[in-house]
Amino acid sequence: MELNIIVLVKQVPDTRNVGGQAMNADGTINRAALPAVFNPEDLNALEQALLLKDKNPGSRVVVLTMGPGRAADILREALYRGADEAILLTDRAFAGADTLATSYALSMAVRRIGCFDIVLCGRQAIDGDTAQVGPQVAQMLGVPQVTCVRNIVSLDNSFAVAERSIENGVEVVKAPLPLLVTVEGTAASCRPRNAYRMLRFHRAATPTELSADGFRYTEQLQADEALCIKEWNLQDIAGDASRCGLSGSPTKVRNVENIVFKVKESKRYTAADGDLKALVAELLDNHTIG
Repeated sequence: MELNIIVLVKQVPDTRNVGGQAMNADGTINRAALPAVFNPEDLNALEQALLLKDKNPGSRVVVLTMGPGRAADILREALYRGADEAILLTDRAFAGADTLATSYALSMAVRRIGCFDIVLCGRQAIDGDTAQVGPQVAQMLGVPQVTCVRNIVSLDNSFAVAERSIENGVEVVKAPLPLLVTVEGTAASCRPRNAYRMLRFHRAATPTELSADGFRYTEQLQADEALCIKEWNLQDIAGDASRCGLSGSPTKVRNVENIVFKVKESKRYTAADGDLKALVAELLDNHTIG
């Protein structure tokens, strides 16, 4: 069975390095102040897509992201690992989007891609932790959804069977195609970059990158269509500007505060048995443990 698979991915700020300049005055993230990484659970989603491709020869994996021009970096990462096509959805009209506006733009891009059997994405992004985009995209596309998936057990012409995490256990569900699945971090880790694909796709670029002065691989890209990362804007996906970016975002940040934890008092314990017993007794008394 040849599958048409779409994977939604996101380049996110590395939240391990958040500083005082991480937020703009309007409550949006100052992405220029933070290093950017591939959203971790989106890598798990990409691996599920590649596993399906491995089991179903002839299948095709298309990776889609919305973001600024530098988000093309994670699309190249996806190509290194086995994706067949990459699309960057970028436009100033998308800036400042909350989950609803993001989901609208992504759903319109998925419709532009066309026929699909399954859409995969990470359960949530580490810069927002809302877990809303996947379900909202499914709602806007009018397709079933399965969330918090740890493994896609099987997939045929009509149905997918998946294991999903629930409180205190695992649930096995069966859902009809086409389908959207959100994948959590307990799923299989994404395979490493393939050396051959790295040699080939390190030259992959968007039209904007291709038009930059001094770009070294113009002739190669023009000769190999697979190296061209597609770049779509609001007009390309026939989107409604009023539903995108800040204007299409009902979520508004009223105030941002930097909270710094400071030690008010401290106690020092040695490795002596008496000190360790005293520490355990204190932790039990204030219900930190036990």
